[in-house]
Amino acid sequence: MDEKSVLVVLAQGCEELEAVTCIDLLRRANVEVVTAGLDRNPVVASRKTTLIPDTTLDEALKRSFDMIVLPGGLPGADNLAGDPRVIGLLKKMAKDGKFTCAICAAPTVLARAGILSGKRATGFPGTLDKMNLPDVTYTGDAVVRDGMVITSRGPGTAMDFALVLIETLVGRETRDLVEERLCR
Repeated sequence: MDEKSVLVVLAQGCEELEAVTCIDLLRRANVEVVTAGLDRNPVVASRKTTLIPDTTLDEALKRSFDMIVLPGGLPGADNLAGDPRVIGLLKKMAKDGKFTCAICAAPTVLARAGILSGKRATGFPGTLDKMNLPDVTYTGDAVVRDGMVITSRGPGTAMDFALVLIETLVGRETRDLVEERLCR
């Protein structure tokens, strides 16, 4: 099986629990994870944890990935939504049949890119469900997969979200092995 690759985009003010949980669990599953900042600066997350991205988004855009993951948090999700490169990449990945995934407030970025149209999705209460999206079914569930789109509710669902990402990319057996080694 080809090694799967995931791009995790880190914006200033992202939710560090969501970012680090996804990065950590995907790497435990032997998935290649590349973290990219919107610029060359360290990312100061919402709880003031400093994260050092592997590369910049401009550099990451030079290659392809099987999946993109957007951590939420505020103003992290707003910073992602305000970056035309992020919106363009989401649209391209969706068009190319790649996975677009977001947690917490970040599903609003998928909505702004038009990716949630006709889909079931979830997000942090008061974010996605408050947008005027008549063609999106907001579920409020912990994790929702609808086709090539995976969304999750928030920091408390980050581990479940990451496990679904693993299962989606590399199968149930690997997901179960990673989960077992976490002593859940």
